[in-house]
Amino acid sequence: MDKTEETVLWKGCPAAALDFWLNLSCLLVVPIPWALGRWVQRRNHLIEITSERLRVTTGVFSKRVEELELYRVRDFTFVQPFGLRIFGCGTLVLTTADSSTPEVVLSGIPGDIGLRDAFRSAVERCRDRKRSRVTELGGPVDLDDGHPATGG
Repeated sequence: MDKTEETVLWKGCPAAALDFWLNLSCLLVVPIPWALGRWVQRRNHLIEITSERLRVTTGVFSKRVEELELYRVRDFTFVQPFGLRIFGCGTLVLTTADSSTPEVVLSGIPGDIGLRDAFRSAVERCRDRKRSRVTELGGPVDLDDGHPATGG
């Protein structure tokens, strides 16, 4: 059995840039305790990407830990709106084969191309170790019986 040690590829909290407008409005209108509450909430949202899995820990008083094995990731998209791009951050959207979480959205992570390449490589290595491949079936499907549609 292949024993490989799990290594951390990235670990951190969503960037403060996600609350830029909120923080700016605190200077003008919004009470500071609300901004402080958002800051505490963001600091207690930990995203950890390892060579084996994605782990998201949330919660201030009660903690919730969600894990996703990397071999279940089918595809990922990195979205970087202008506001987050200014701060070098973006949103990673994962399409997964997990029925409980078919889409995972990770906001406020670094926009580093090296991190995305390391993540993609880790997903491929996990698939190779598990002998798992993503297959995409094409063509129309007859919804009545689930078989490929026939002409006529």
